[in-house]
Amino acid sequence: MSIRKLLLGACLMGAGLLPTASQAADAITIGIPVGLSGANSVVAPSVVQAAQLAVDEINAAGGVLGRKLALEVSDDASGAAGAQRAFDSLIFQKKVNSLISMETSAARNAGLPIVTRGKTPFIYTSYYEGRSCNRYMYVDAWVPDQQVGPMVDFFMKSKGSKTFFLVGSDYAFGRGMLEFTRAYIEKHGGKVVGEEYAPMDATDWTAIISKIRSSNPDALMMSTAGGVPNVTLTKQLRAAGIKALYGNLGLDEGTAKSMGADAEGTYLSGSYYTSIDSPANKKFLAAMQQKFGADLKTPNDLSVPEYEAVYLYAAAVKKAGSVDSDKVIPALATVSFDGPRGTIRMDKQRHAPLTMYLGQVTADGSVTLMSSFKDVDPGAQCPALK
Repeated sequence: MSIRKLLLGACLMGAGLLPTASQAADAITIGIPVGLSGANSVVAPSVVQAAQLAVDEINAAGGVLGRKLALEVSDDASGAAGAQRAFDSLIFQKKVNSLISMETSAARNAGLPIVTRGKTPFIYTSYYEGRSCNRYMYVDAWVPDQQVGPMVDFFMKSKGSKTFFLVGSDYAFGRGMLEFTRAYIEKHGGKVVGEEYAPMDATDWTAIISKIRSSNPDALMMSTAGGVPNVTLTKQLRAAGIKALYGNLGLDEGTAKSMGADAEGTYLSGSYYTSIDSPANKKFLAAMQQKFGADLKTPNDLSVPEYEAVYLYAAAVKKAGSVDSDKVIPALATVSFDGPRGTIRMDKQRHAPLTMYLGQVTADGSVTLMSSFKDVDPGAQCPALK
């Protein structure tokens, strides 16, 4: 057996996801293609944990339509080739009833044609570059229209930033996010003095850091693949003594905690942080702690949408009275769930209005919330879809 398979089995065993009696023939099965290896491997375990808690809670309350929910997890290796294998296996071999997953944009784009062929409901739970549309897909995470403005406005209005350097991973998310960011900066009177990209699996940022030093920007806007690239880029920026403001469009709280002192002072903008002071979030965090104890991975803006999406799917199945795609797909636009991020409803062109937060990473890796923006509209995402 390969090392990769051993690691995958260990992860699933730790999450309680190896095949059990709960995955009987009458269970409603949710497939989770996710990057247990590759760039997303830092954050993927927290996503699996969040899904498991949601399934356990729903099953404890009686399940859906008299049936239990079950999970089927597959490693997409954080990329296109792995996603094609994972989606194909889940849909056509495991015959899951739906897919609910946080993935890289490369993995999502590769998997969507398989979703269409299988006519499988798919809730995408990762923040992304926006405007990815498919009749079977809904999104409960943020897009640039909701995320970029708060950070750029803060840098320009509160910190006096005039010049920006953009750094991203060279794929759909990195380029899409920074294309939107450049347009926003220039529209509001700022100047982009550099824009550079590196492969998703890049670990050496020396050449780009040299260009950053030469241009001496007031602020950096980073849009790197979630997980490993965020760690290596920030670590090398700190070691090089780059003193600009650090704004990261793809850094989740769990990864920030793993980075130690390197992440301190980085500005984030997102829809979920553990410091949200609400009864629903406190209840969620307590439930996660009780279930996973010392093995708990920090809940974050990639795992919490996964938790909420399981509930949204369950609500849609209940409303539809069936797991049939033709009935569940329209129902997904009409249901809502009151979760850790507030009330989530994917009714804006298959995307969700979200309360967004601007925060800053502290010395212990937690995020101090500085301001909030309620029910930010995702903008025109999929106007052609009915």
